[in-house]
Amino acid sequence: MEKNVILNKTYNFALRIIKLNKFLNKEKREFTLSKQILRSGTSVGANAEEASGSISKKEFRAKFFISYKEARETHYWLRLLRDSDYIDKKLAESLLSDIEEILKILGAILKTVSNK
Repeated sequence: MEKNVILNKTYNFALRIIKLNKFLNKEKREFTLSKQILRSGTSVGANAEEASGSISKKEFRAKFFISYKEARETHYWLRLLRDSDYIDKKLAESLLSDIEEILKILGAILKTVSNK
């Protein structure tokens, strides 16, 4: 198991988002919002993974900043899905809790790297 906390959390979150996308497509027949949440929700981890392979501090910061922005967008789509009753409150709150934790970690990473 990878020891990098943010990579683990974003990977596991992406798996949850993929399952959410399948649910929205199959059960709710919702294709527009589900595509948006799939794109942004999986991009968070993809950009964090790219950051871990950066060759410079500037590239590292840029990739984590993109990851942070994608996490903010994902937070928006989750709230929209919850408030439009596409997903129930319990599922929404669980996913929102995960993305808020990820946002805090990404924010701390960006703050640390910006102060150096």
